[in-house]
Amino acid sequence: MCYKKISEYINILADFCATRDISFLNKEELKNKYNINQADIIVLFGGSIIEGGDIFAQAIKEKIAKKYIIVGGYGHTTDTLINNIKEIMPNINYKTEAEIFNEYIKNKYNVEADFLELHSTNCGNNITNLLEIIKKEKLDFNNIILIQDASMQLRMSAVIKKYIDKSIEVINYAAYKVKVINKDSKLIYDSYPLGMWNIDRYINLLMGEIPRLTDNKEGYGPRGKDFLIHIDIPEKVENAFLELKKYYPNMVREAKEK
Repeated sequence: MCYKKISEYINILADFCATRDISFLNKEELKNKYNINQADIIVLFGGSIIEGGDIFAQAIKEKIAKKYIIVGGYGHTTDTLINNIKEIMPNINYKTEAEIFNEYIKNKYNVEADFLELHSTNCGNNITNLLEIIKKEKLDFNNIILIQDASMQLRMSAVIKKYIDKSIEVINYAAYKVKVINKDSKLIYDSYPLGMWNIDRYINLLMGEIPRLTDNKEGYGPRGKDFLIHIDIPEKVENAFLELKKYYPNMVREAKEK
């Protein structure tokens, strides 16, 4: 196997999926790019690794937004989150992603979210349930910051854009940015954010995104299941995905959303 090439293909997918619309999650960046002094809502999605909780907590401490929401019931990444969080907080017994993350930031940073969504199981109802909370709580918003796992960030923003008015600014801030590198014929990360996936799981997550984002009859776009807005897949990304499939033919995560 050519690990150098494989690492390059993985990083192409990661760069595509791990959207960050601002370089840093702080008030200066929001002001400079969007002329926003304080965001209306910031949301942490429970599919993220633990690092997302640290970023979310820091945003609360810095008063980045007016309202803070954590979204996540029990989904395909929850077991990994539970296992990783128990290494830090062995006595935690919550079973939903939102409760786990909220307990984590209370314990570590003495902050908590304003609202928790506990029932969603995939990106689609992550968003629809989030919007139900926003409606129920009568939260007016002209902008919203999304923090999701880097592998799923682009898809999350594509889902919410299907449901909200185009005038609302969606600001992406993927929970982490890493590069995969080749060292001694082994794939490793250039940095290790807290709770980072093992390398095979990360490849699995990234490879699962491209068929979902592709707007054809099998994908999640308007020509397929219509879960999200149309996304253009650059040729470079499509080629990287196809090359990775040659090395990892069984790594494409099956779509179970209906």
